[in-house]
Amino acid sequence: MDQRFRAGSHIRRRPEFQLVYETGARLHGRLMTVFVLPRGDSRTRLGIAATKKLGGAVVRNRAKRLLREVFRQHANPPGLDIVVVPRAALLDAPIAAIESDYASCVDRRARRTRSAS
Repeated sequence: MDQRFRAGSHIRRRPEFQLVYETGARLHGRLMTVFVLPRGDSRTRLGIAATKKLGGAVVRNRAKRLLREVFRQHANPPGLDIVVVPRAALLDAPIAAIESDYASCVDRRARRTRSAS
């Protein structure tokens, strides 16, 4: 398992986010909404859309740090673009609850993708 969240693991550009929003599957969790889009290669990338609706810069940065750590620790299925939109409840939840919510959303989509193939 890679110990760092490397640049190749990021979704950074607006067109990449838009592609995932428009063509990916939307999954609703208790603490976040997750968009998942299968990719052509084996790399899995993460994008986080923490809007001002969530709170100020300190709050948004904390949400992003928590989600990056969950992404880094989770055994993500290969070949996915994942965009996470955190909800305010995420900030008060324990890390175990965030991991569980993230894992259930991503794994639910990965199972559907594998069964469709």
